[in-house]
Amino acid sequence: MSERILFLTGHLAERRLRQVLDAMRPAFAWEVRDIGVQVAGLMTADLVHRRLAARGGVGQADRVLLPGRCRGDLDALSAAFGVPFERGPDELIDLPEHFGAARVLPPPPEGAAPPALIFAEIVEAPTLTVPQILERAAALAADGADVIDLGGLPGTPFPHLEEAVQALAAAGHRVSVDSGDTDELRRGAAAGAAFVLSLTEETLHLADAMTAVPVLIPSRPGDLDSLERAARRLLDAGRPFYADPILDPVGSGFTASVVRYHELRRRLPDAPMLMGVGNVTELTDADTTGLSAILMAMVAELAIGAVLVVQVSPHCRHAVREAAAARRLMHGAVAAGMPPARLDPALLCLRDRRPFASTPAEIAETAAGIRDPNFRIEVSSDGVHVYNRDGHHVGTDPFDLWRRLSVDDPSHAFYLGVEMARAQIAAQLGKRYAQDRELAWGVAVREPPAESGRHARPPSQPQEAAE
Repeated sequence: MSERILFLTGHLAERRLRQVLDAMRPAFAWEVRDIGVQVAGLMTADLVHRRLAARGGVGQADRVLLPGRCRGDLDALSAAFGVPFERGPDELIDLPEHFGAARVLPPPPEGAAPPALIFAEIVEAPTLTVPQILERAAALAADGADVIDLGGLPGTPFPHLEEAVQALAAAGHRVSVDSGDTDELRRGAAAGAAFVLSLTEETLHLADAMTAVPVLIPSRPGDLDSLERAARRLLDAGRPFYADPILDPVGSGFTASVVRYHELRRRLPDAPMLMGVGNVTELTDADTTGLSAILMAMVAELAIGAVLVVQVSPHCRHAVREAAAARRLMHGAVAAGMPPARLDPALLCLRDRRPFASTPAEIAETAAGIRDPNFRIEVSSDGVHVYNRDGHHVGTDPFDLWRRLSVDDPSHAFYLGVEMARAQIAAQLGKRYAQDRELAWGVAVREPPAESGRHARPPSQPQEAAE
């Protein structure tokens, strides 16, 4: 027999839930039950327990699905009624995806290349104290960096280089030293750096006196032959290294430099490679999430083993975190042989694939059934909707909408102002909006979106008023 799922909902969503389930034509049997509240998202586990106990339990259901915003202890409900209780998606529009439309990355096949290491450069390291370097390194590691790269500055002494390397290593970080001064590379390697950036064919002899893994670059810009010769010498010697053909900025040979990475991989199929992405992310006036995604896609397809990331420009201040998210998405997609779509929304910062949870007609239908004074706010393709029992208003300008509302209480006015501002931003960008919740900005915001309803909703609009 097929599984039977009981869906619990409220007055206003019951009809739409049935429509969604009918359209899904699921393999399981289903029953929809109005639990006796107006707004499904306001039900609690305690309320569900009371209402189900009073109405004979869950019937023949094998599983019970509640709205995603239902609060309370579902384990207690499962124990009380003897079947699993689970939260579904927050929005009805996402129900089909909840039941299997969402794709999940399979584990990488045996022998697949591991994800690239992320080198995060502290470019002004000589000007920072050791405690400042440690603080910066801890933040970079928290964002996903695997290696802390100490950048040298031309003409700027770095007297505390050894102390910095040793302090970082003692704190558990892998360290690289990045300098055009070969003496600083020697000092960093002697102090315990795991990597040095960068050696050329002419300076390759320095690697003989150090255990640090060198990063090799062309002797002259674009000279792939010199890089290949240096790489072959270390391959023949059985020495570890990374080869970096150098990614050039857009307008200065970017496309040709991308071709060089592909060509080096063709010439040396098994050579470890590194790509420094700062020339593109730092020197392009574009949001770095998209740039990081495309660059990491190339890294994954070419099996490049390391990426050097910098975040100097304010618009690149989350570059390491974005690179880590892009690495996870692209490496998994390439290993599985599938497009990186509908797998992880972390890089969808400004827009969502399905921004609107309801159509204008569906919102109008819901608004027509409201019988209380509490304002509901939704966003659809035609703008921001604000409605209660006294009216349903639609617009794109919160100031214009505000003039149509009769609100005198200051706390309620503040609450509505905040929510309508969020709704306007969501409508303008094409993002998912849910009342009483922060907008989700993906990897662009460090803190996860919080449920703000517990402190934002004013006393004049109690959460349980709709029960």
